[in-house]
Amino acid sequence: MMIWNNELTNMLIVGIGETVYMTLVSTLLGYLFGLPMGILLAVSDKEGLKPNAWIYKTLDFIANVVRSVPFLILLIALIPFTRAVVGQSYGSTATIVPLVIAAMPFIARMVESSIKEVDHGVIEAAMSMGAGTFFIITKVLLVEARTSIIVGATIAIGTILGYSAMAGITGGGGLGDIAVRYGYYRYETNIMIVTVILLILIVQLFQTVGMRIAGRLDKRK
Repeated sequence: MMIWNNELTNMLIVGIGETVYMTLVSTLLGYLFGLPMGILLAVSDKEGLKPNAWIYKTLDFIANVVRSVPFLILLIALIPFTRAVVGQSYGSTATIVPLVIAAMPFIARMVESSIKEVDHGVIEAAMSMGAGTFFIITKVLLVEARTSIIVGATIAIGTILGYSAMAGITGGGGLGDIAVRYGYYRYETNIMIVTVILLILIVQLFQTVGMRIAGRLDKRK
């Protein structure tokens, strides 16, 4: 068993930083693209504000296809694209590319579900007052669904963090990379246990913060 020293401590600190960096940046970029996608899915559905079968079926197909591919396979398949975007196929920054692509449809589905939970009576009231589609989306749907959307974001962060750990098998950086290099290849059980504990603590931290924010924004309380 490896003797613990300052080098290992520093390595874990760097790993925590890289994991948090990948998770937060991927989540933000995932919502940058996934939120509009989820809104379009909800609005273009047959019971949405602006039903459009072509738009809905296209986005629905894209979401289903990407979500059907296991992340590890997607990670490997996207290596040429990742290299073209960031100039390399390994490291924490490179891992963000497949993380965002994997997160987009997942986030879109959660946003779609959150918007569809909004009471139709509120939407009808806004329409009766002459509100346009953009106003209803931004001032009614997103406002009414914000608590559910934030809860979904908390779930997304946990999922993306799990994906970032998987990326360690291809040199993706972070705690997952440390777990693979030391815990798997070198059979350093102590390091493996510590990385697992740290990942659990990070997930719990994100979930606690997210649920508190959602609770404060919940108008029902």
